[in-house]
Amino acid sequence: MTDVHEAVTRAHRDEWARVVASLTRRFGDLDVAEEAAAEAFATAVERWPAEGVPANPGAWLTVTANRRAIDRIRRESKRDDKQMQARLMHDDTPHEPLGAIDDERLRLIFTCCHPALAMEARIALTLRLVGGLSMVEIARAFLVPEATMGQRITRAKAKIKAARIPYRVPAAEDLPARVSGVLAVLFLVFNEGYLATGPGTGPVRADLTAEAIRLTRLIRALLPADGEVAGLLALMLLTEARRPARVSRNGELVPLHEQDRGAWDRALIAEGHRLVRERLASGVAPGRYQILAAINAVHTFAREARDTDWSQIVALYDQLVGLDPSPVVALNRAIAVAELDGPEVALAAVDRLGDRLGGYHAYHATRAELLRRMGRSGEAGAAYDAAIELAGNTAESAYLTRRRDQLG
Repeated sequence: MTDVHEAVTRAHRDEWARVVASLTRRFGDLDVAEEAAAEAFATAVERWPAEGVPANPGAWLTVTANRRAIDRIRRESKRDDKQMQARLMHDDTPHEPLGAIDDERLRLIFTCCHPALAMEARIALTLRLVGGLSMVEIARAFLVPEATMGQRITRAKAKIKAARIPYRVPAAEDLPARVSGVLAVLFLVFNEGYLATGPGTGPVRADLTAEAIRLTRLIRALLPADGEVAGLLALMLLTEARRPARVSRNGELVPLHEQDRGAWDRALIAEGHRLVRERLASGVAPGRYQILAAINAVHTFAREARDTDWSQIVALYDQLVGLDPSPVVALNRAIAVAELDGPEVALAAVDRLGDRLGGYHAYHATRAELLRRMGRSGEAGAAYDAAIELAGNTAESAYLTRRRDQLG
């Protein structure tokens, strides 16, 4: 039974996006595609234990989902439409050309990131349909309630229907208009892998980080002159390089300043640093991902935590605030300021963010650490409690719990 469930899970990861995309192209309806795909996977869970896993699970799921979609359309269509829908069973029209993108999943991401949709909507919809992230994981990424994110995705689907936005593979000339949304999707997929929040998952999902890096490398080959593509790739590589030291043997998150830097992947760091240097040498004003990559380059350049050039990091954050004045960027800047000007100055900056970040676990965790350093143990304990309650990552929760308990 376990093997069967593993087979279904593996098929879900590999085939879900492909099945949904195929059905959407064929029937022109995202809701029909998603429901038919869901029914196919439910049927697999029911039948595979008794009948065995088919030789080609992906083909089995695709055929089953197509049948479910046709059945639904037949039921809901008027009599005059039935023959037309039935002909879809024997659709022998040629497949769409693949266009500029050879990779199936990357093609789907570019297809979903249609510029007619608002940026947040296209990112959320793509994460759901192609990235395989749950509604809970997507909502956490956007720092909004799950219900709010569900409404956004529903509205995006409704706009696709109402505006008759074509589900078409973009041509090479369409890629620059869509790449910013694609990069945002891959950045969020990577972040979910690096600090996983999904229920029942481990603290780190190497499958997500590896896939995000793979797809970003492909985009780099497609758009070699795009500085933000290079910046995102560098950011991912420098972050992934630290993954071996990220979680301790007892399952706790290890903060950056406590990590064993000898365990970091030096090959990934060297590649990331090279990309950062190339962007600096270009003389072009950097974008958000390039600045984030430069910040990580400063961290990974230091052989010991005490060697970190915090003044340079604060200067980079100052530059980033000009491009992205979000409360999360302000929070991260305050963490760097604490190393330069002390926890009192940093705490004043952090407290100003409370109205916007009250539901974000990192806000409370940052306050807890600053209050701890200031000797305000009672307030620190309350902040740790709030952070623990909001944290979705098991390793991070374990670390915060230990820090709180050490307050005495």
